Amino acid sequence: MNRDDTLNHYFTGSASALENKNSLSHSACGIDFTFKTCTGLFSFERIDRASALMVERLPELSGSLLDLGCGYGCIGIMLAKIYDLKLTMTDVNQNAVIYAAKNASLNGVKSETFYSDGFLNIAGAFDSIAVNPPIHAGKGVTYRMYGESKKHLNPNGSLYIVIQKKHGAESAHGELAKIFGGSNVETIYKKKGYHIYGCVNLPGDEI
Repeated sequence: MNRDDTLNHYFTGSASALENKNSLSHSACGIDFTFKTCTGLFSFERIDRASALMVERLPELSGSLLDLGCGYGCIGIMLAKIYDLKLTMTDVNQNAVIYAAKNASLNGVKSETFYSDGFLNIAGAFDSIAVNPPIHAGKGVTYRMYGESKKHLNPNGSLYIVIQKKHGAESAHGELAKIFGGSNVETIYKKKGYHIYGCVNLPGDEI
């Protein structure tokens, strides 16, 4: 799938977008959060339903978390504050990285936040990786994110993705089963067209 002009704008970022700012509030697990956003970022007017569901429905997390393709940081920041996690956030959009770092500070969360196209600039492994995948970038991009995530998980670490049925949830499940093994992929949530999958990286289980 080719990226249209709007998506090209997202993936490259634009300093002019920083002039059109927004502020939004969201509550999760009894904690109030505030996020600064700007035009050009995904779901800049409100926390999107998929991201909110991921935060609400994931099992209790511990250790380190990578929010891959973090946008302005809502998933990673909320999960890190709720579960006291060591947070890393990355995105291919420079404006997203700027806002994710600002929002971490705004919400009292420590985070290592930096630019990365997929795992290009990411070293090390994590206990959990959370992805609200950039569907419109195409399966080539999203499936590569899933496959490379396995290589960056600690033993028994988990990849979590949230995806809508209309955006290919069933085919994504099939791809995850190929990568992690069918018995290692759990459907955590499936309702009203939204699916959340959890994939465990068992020790010695190589791609």
